Amino acid sequence: MTLAARWPFPGLAWGEYPEQDVRAGAPRRPRRAGIRALHRFADAAAVAGTVPADELPRRLAALSSLAGEPEAWLLEATVLAASALAAALGHAPHRQQLFAARVLLDDRLAEMATGEGKTAAIAMAAAVAALASTPVHVVTANDYLAERDAVRLRPFYSLLGLHVDCVTQSMDAARRRQAYAAHVTYCTAKELAFDYLRDAMLRTTDLSPLERRARRLAAPAPGRSQPVLRGLCMAILDEADTVLVDEARVPLVLARAEGSALEEAFHAGALAQARELEAGTHYESGAEGRRFVLTPAGRQRLARWPVANHPLLGHRVHRENAVELALLALHGLQRDRDYVVREGAVALVDETTGRAAAGRAWSAGLHQLVELKEGVAATRRNSPHSQTTFQRFFPRYLRLAGASGTVREAARELRQVYGLRLVLVPRRTPSRVASPPLALWPDSAALWPQVAARARALALQGRAVLVGTETVAQSEALSAVLAAQGLPHRVLNARQDREESELIARAGQAGCITVATSMAGRGTDILCAPEVLERGGLHVILCQLNGSARIDRQFLGRAGRQGQPGSAERMLAADFALLQRWCPAWWRRWMARPGAPAGLAKITVAWVQFRQSFTDRYERVKLSRVASEEERDLAFSRTGAA
Repeated sequence: MTLAARWPFPGLAWGEYPEQDVRAGAPRRPRRAGIRALHRFADAAAVAGTVPADELPRRLAALSSLAGEPEAWLLEATVLAASALAAALGHAPHRQQLFAARVLLDDRLAEMATGEGKTAAIAMAAAVAALASTPVHVVTANDYLAERDAVRLRPFYSLLGLHVDCVTQSMDAARRRQAYAAHVTYCTAKELAFDYLRDAMLRTTDLSPLERRARRLAAPAPGRSQPVLRGLCMAILDEADTVLVDEARVPLVLARAEGSALEEAFHAGALAQARELEAGTHYESGAEGRRFVLTPAGRQRLARWPVANHPLLGHRVHRENAVELALLALHGLQRDRDYVVREGAVALVDETTGRAAAGRAWSAGLHQLVELKEGVAATRRNSPHSQTTFQRFFPRYLRLAGASGTVREAARELRQVYGLRLVLVPRRTPSRVASPPLALWPDSAALWPQVAARARALALQGRAVLVGTETVAQSEALSAVLAAQGLPHRVLNARQDREESELIARAGQAGCITVATSMAGRGTDILCAPEVLERGGLHVILCQLNGSARIDRQFLGRAGRQGQPGSAERMLAADFALLQRWCPAWWRRWMARPGAPAGLAKITVAWVQFRQSFTDRYERVKLSRVASEEERDLAFSRTGAA
């Protein structure tokens, strides 16, 4: 096999915009090396050691002589990447990182225990692929991490003669095009997918491939926009299960701002009507309070609302739909859970990361209804123009890989949807994390004082404490209890996420108590001070019941990283949303009563998470099928339907 056959060089041989055709379903990725071969490769790379920095240019220049020997080329390139990493960061990568990098280069998923160095393994894999002339997108959890990793790893890539850049939400098209022209580009999944959708709207379909290529290579015509991406050659996903599973339940909709003063008045009228309706009499709510339907009595009451002199806004069905949407804004979407209000604007809260999702908005007028509800300045309504899903987007990459500390539970789905197979990377050192039994209280009012007391006791021992809550409101409720007890603490949620780096930097100090809405997808280590490690390390208290046990493991895994001492426990309340959804009230009361059988709460929580995970997967499958049936598979067209 020649090197060109193994690596997808962009250009004439692969077309002007390389990507996979996924109309037939998930791509069948080629069978790669066996596990024993991967271990032999890691052993060989570890034995080879590191190359002095002044020797790197000569060895890099000699790489081309191995082009006809793919395995030899791959080993040499990996050794050089490891050497550059050691020179840039001051420490050589360990064998497990070399093994993980080789797994990623085989288009697979690597499960690495938290703290084992996924960032370095991904950087080495990206560098080796880039040395083979493959543009690489490294997908991170948020803009902060994309920019941080690109800046921090720039010396590493420079030693290999590679250029690295990042894409963030605030960048314009010209700056994005420049960033994607780098050998390695760090970005988020959503920015990447939306850039692809925008590119799709620019490409014409009535020209032959040769004509389209010639047009792109020629000087751009005045007023004609150019694509920002160079195609979908290779993507390496950090926290792959978060991106491909947890964030894959919502379609990505590219929208245009529309609307008028008349429409704004119509929304205000719909909200006023919704405020006068009574639950059970005029409307009924569906599961989880996310869908509201008018009853016949409610429809009859709408007759009092003056009919607008407009063919759409005055239509009966549209009026009813608008009021049902207003009911969702009033009663379904909760402030400090689904969104926050800061600087006079409504910002959505990402349910996976707990961060404010800049630039995102609800469509169909829902965002404007929430703005009216909160009394902030209204923006223009977004009208869907093009859309896709992660299930349809990421399989389009010619090469796809990822790493995470929590993949195995979703391994089957990832293989079926994305064609990705899982490889477990062995730990360097055994885990030293102690885990007390799960504790359950009747309600949140009883839970928060217990959590505060537990945090106080640990802080007085000189430990660092991290407490995880589900919503902004819960984090602030716990914060109020801590403050009432005179306990100094810091809060990290969608209100304070701009101070994230400062909060994380201090979270490992002795006696420090940090309350966070979510650490999934934040991708930052809490570095414990030496005196904290002497007293038992970081203690994690998880006070959120996630729909997947994987996300619980992501948070609990903040303790005892890299073989350090630590401890983690779960403290829950029977009134948490998932328990209310899946367990009857009598069972919650019986389970949370004093003297309940040991282990009952643990079994119940496992059953609830199984039910919720099954439901979430069904929703993802349904979303993917709808996208396929509507032929929104991101085919380039003049209309932007994808």
